[in-house]
Amino acid sequence: MDGVGNVVASGAARRRPEPILYSYFRSSCSWRVRIALALKGIDYETVPINLIKDGGQQFSKEFQTLNPMKQVPALRIDGLIIGQSLAIIDYLEETRPTPPLLPQDPKKRASVREISNLIASGIQPLQNLSVLKQVGQENQLTWAQKVIASGFTALEQILQKTAGKYCVGDEVSVADLCLVPQVANAERFKVDLTPYPTISHINKTLLTLEAFQVSHPCRQPDTPPELRA
Repeated sequence: MDGVGNVVASGAARRRPEPILYSYFRSSCSWRVRIALALKGIDYETVPINLIKDGGQQFSKEFQTLNPMKQVPALRIDGLIIGQSLAIIDYLEETRPTPPLLPQDPKKRASVREISNLIASGIQPLQNLSVLKQVGQENQLTWAQKVIASGFTALEQILQKTAGKYCVGDEVSVADLCLVPQVANAERFKVDLTPYPTISHINKTLLTLEAFQVSHPCRQPDTPPELRA
């Protein structure tokens, strides 16, 4: 059995206390969930799934039993194993509603969901690791910059209408949980953020909050020493 198989199997055998987050430090989808867990004050254990090592530990048979899509994050909680970051956050919101991550006003809720899905469906999947492998090493940076810039151009226009202190008004919402990790991706791919002042301002404000700091990729159990804060 490989390394991740030992971790997954031993975790089940020892009946580790829930919740358990299967995560990769640099995964923006995992970061969204880590922020939600931090905001809601939910203690959890991290099981790192290295997306690079051993050809990608997410492809092991053992991890595939947790998430058939072979992606992180996956959250073991309340006797369930949930994949997909927004589905996890929805479950946390419905079962642990304090503090709320969705506004009460239905119009504001629609805006939160629009922004969240724009990022989670319209930007991040187009520049994730599996897609970058398909475009070829020499094209990866240009491709990532192009798809992020295209998405940010639309997002900037939307946020100019919805933003207060944060993405939608003055309360942290699911939209903010999606924004910060995506801006980190943009910075990693050297996207010029000058054309996106609203995105940049909200991101800077959110990064002052403790939940966004403790969940940051530079502060995770599997963060490489050279990348630690």
